[in-house]
Amino acid sequence: MLEADKLFSGSIPENYDRYMVPLIFEPYAADMARRVASFAPADILEIAAGSGVVTRALAPKLAPDARYVVTDLNQPMLDYAASRQPPDGRIAWRQADALALPFADAVFDAVCCQFGAMFFPDRVAGYREARRVLRPGGHFLFSVWDRIEENVFADDVTNALAEIFPTDPPRFLARTPHGYHDTALIRRDLEAAGFAAIAIETRAEESRALSARLPATAYCEGTVLRTEIEARKAGSLASATDHAAAAIARKHGTGAVAAKIQAHVIVATA
Repeated sequence: MLEADKLFSGSIPENYDRYMVPLIFEPYAADMARRVASFAPADILEIAAGSGVVTRALAPKLAPDARYVVTDLNQPMLDYAASRQPPDGRIAWRQADALALPFADAVFDAVCCQFGAMFFPDRVAGYREARRVLRPGGHFLFSVWDRIEENVFADDVTNALAEIFPTDPPRFLARTPHGYHDTALIRRDLEAAGFAAIAIETRAEESRALSARLPATAYCEGTVLRTEIEARKAGSLASATDHAAAAIARKHGTGAVAAKIQAHVIVATA
């Protein structure tokens, strides 16, 4: 992962929430919220909350006296997430680094992180921190994307951009969001962090959009892929998005489109 892969700034947070969340994140957020709530936790920590899709799904499922701390490394993302959340005295928003959590030992019953672990510079250190802040018997729930070939629109966009920039194709999607998909490696990393009880489920969903342009816009303008496109040729974002949309339309049709997405959902017990 490159350092720039973590920079969700400028208009990216709003575009991410507007396009990416309904395209690929909402079904997994509902599943994550259900899983966390099933443990009836009193104290919950969310890491890498992004634009708040899990927060919005989970908060209504928690007890009235629950304490829910929502964090992200990226302040613009955290600010945007807070702006989308109805007033709720149970929720505290805090900028935090997953590798150095600003919390005491054993203070949470559950720690959750949807599609954030891929961005950790040191995943074992991040998992060790999650375990440190969990009470004995607490649960660490997180998800990561499966390989890019199992996530069709992301693969389509990556291949389309490689046609425009053949000598230096933008590889953000394959490199980072879809770059941590080996379940054996995930299990080894968790074990190295001290977790013993580990369950990994591979879960397929369907990504739907009203047109081919929507997934093209989501990936090209709602992720760090935007930065990679603009770095290769200033002013090329619109034409690159057009090219990706045309590629998706050729493969999936000119009307509403649908394609497979797939992720690993992990539950580790402290």
